[in-house]
Amino acid sequence: MPISIAILAHVDAGKTTLSEQILYRAGTIRSLGRVDRQDAFLDFNPVERERGITVFAAQSQFGWAGRRFFLLDTPGHADFAGEMERSLRAADCAVLVVSAAEGVQSHTVTLWRLLRAQKLPVFFFVNKLDRPGADHERVQNQLREELGAACADFSAGYTDGHFSEELAEQLASLDDVLLERYLDGDCTDAELLETARKLTAAGELFPIYKGTALTGDGVEALLSGLSELLPEPEEKPEAPVRALAYQVRHDKQGGRIVFLKVQQGTLRTRDELPVPGKDGELLAEKVGELRRYSGPKFVPLAEAGPGELCAVTGLSVMPGQIVGDGAGEGVPFSMQPLLSAELRFDETKYHPLTVLGWMRELEDEEPLLGVEWNGEARRISVRVMGEIQLEILTGMLAERYGLPVSFGECRVLYRETIAAPVHGCGHFEPLRHYAEVHVRLEPGEPGSGITFASECRTDDLVANWQNLIRTHVFEKEHRGVLTGSPLTDVKIVLLAGRAHLKHTEGGDFREATYRAIRQGLMQAENILLEPWYAFEAETEPSLAGRVIADIQRMAGECLPPETLGVSVLVRGFAPVSGLRGYAREFTSFTRGKGRLTLRFDRYRPCHNTAEVVAERGYEPERDGDNTPDSVFCSHGAGFVVKWNEAPAMMHLSVE
Repeated sequence: MPISIAILAHVDAGKTTLSEQILYRAGTIRSLGRVDRQDAFLDFNPVERERGITVFAAQSQFGWAGRRFFLLDTPGHADFAGEMERSLRAADCAVLVVSAAEGVQSHTVTLWRLLRAQKLPVFFFVNKLDRPGADHERVQNQLREELGAACADFSAGYTDGHFSEELAEQLASLDDVLLERYLDGDCTDAELLETARKLTAAGELFPIYKGTALTGDGVEALLSGLSELLPEPEEKPEAPVRALAYQVRHDKQGGRIVFLKVQQGTLRTRDELPVPGKDGELLAEKVGELRRYSGPKFVPLAEAGPGELCAVTGLSVMPGQIVGDGAGEGVPFSMQPLLSAELRFDETKYHPLTVLGWMRELEDEEPLLGVEWNGEARRISVRVMGEIQLEILTGMLAERYGLPVSFGECRVLYRETIAAPVHGCGHFEPLRHYAEVHVRLEPGEPGSGITFASECRTDDLVANWQNLIRTHVFEKEHRGVLTGSPLTDVKIVLLAGRAHLKHTEGGDFREATYRAIRQGLMQAENILLEPWYAFEAETEPSLAGRVIADIQRMAGECLPPETLGVSVLVRGFAPVSGLRGYAREFTSFTRGKGRLTLRFDRYRPCHNTAEVVAERGYEPERDGDNTPDSVFCSHGAGFVVKWNEAPAMMHLSVE
């Protein structure tokens, strides 16, 4: 059974170069490509080759020491972290590349946290040992101290099947049974290797290999380590088919291609599988073509067994969804855009709805884009991780559709929540329709998003209707009433509901649920939330005071400065609204000698709510797509009742 390995790194740590060397030394490719020559095998998209960075995760396969592997080369730039995280869900283990010169950087920390949350075995490859300033020992100490990783240097400690005394002692210290045998002098290399396998698989040991990917130094040792230290996965070829979708692409004809990791069973062409539908129901869809990709090329397959990475046509699933056994389940993603920008193009040459269709296709491949269409203003906006992503989108639209575009200034993506519980009600009763819903909105835990619970008795509203209400709670992104930003960290509790024996349809509860939530928000004590970065600024000592003053001006906070040899490291936290444009200023006053790294930390209450609310100018009662008003029926006709008058007309009384 093959093992899928994801290669991850902070940008420019040498991740794609390492991937090229792995494929070359394993015999998958005949010549080495290079990023600077624009001929890297896995960076085959024209936009990637032009910019010299990995934008799209790409896969290939190779063999080493009698074992089969799939390799996933993922983007290293933080702007494309969503693509990286989706692909990581298809991995069985990861190689985290760290530059021996730069050491642990901000995105390295983000990747490490993601890997630990996913509980994947992790190997470190300390790269660029030939660079000036490279310090393998310093990087090892950073891995142990900053990441808290139980690392062990296998490059120096395990050679030709034999363990050094230092590495043997380190392994023994991590296993009580082995420690006793080690102290008695009875421990063999075979026992040490088996313990290393067990600890690596359990995430209690993280092997380190070192080298220079550009020259290939250390690459074969890493490959041997992967072959020897990774246990054979459990294979279930006869189980019902279960596969995870992790990527979506479109071919030149617009055909949709879904990339899958087969988790169990054997997937075959023409198989009819259950897949999740938009409203939570399961649909039956048939597998069209079955393919195995290697870089830009593919070969057709008749079947794909457990552990295989493959691609199919004919399925409508999205990344993170399960196909086959367990369809309807899914995996959560943690990455989220922090900025939005308006798309600008010549409307005399390109109809906005045509452009919207193209943007929906790109959103299908990158769900985090969150393409928004303002029908009244005829405007399209997208959510992005950073300005580099906008540059890539500009190139993709030109290359794929021949559409020249620009983007407006990036705006911070705020969120909204509430400070205290509030009751909301919604009624929807035009002629021959009927539904009423009462909910309680409660503040949720930070980072919890939207959650749902029911206190409504099934004697009062049958379970089917309650389940439908739950579906409607989660099927859309609810908007706050301060700026129209997405609602988050709110628990929605169903208190009561009513249906009509003849006239209620599923869509009626959708309308009533949306209106109940919105009506509650109109009465609530609303809080505007803004994203914050965690930052690290390394500069010469004379400039540390300026950095601290700048951060305080942004309403941020700094930790005590740390001395690093001849430089000073300032760490802290600050709003994205202040830090996102700070990099150019920082580069200027440090004359390019400083180092500033940013990573998303969390959302906090906005430091300048009144200013942001005034600038956004959002009018919640004029938002026709998110109305808080209810619809009642009188004399055979429906009529609208304003949100503040609707409670007095509700048919249910909720204490």
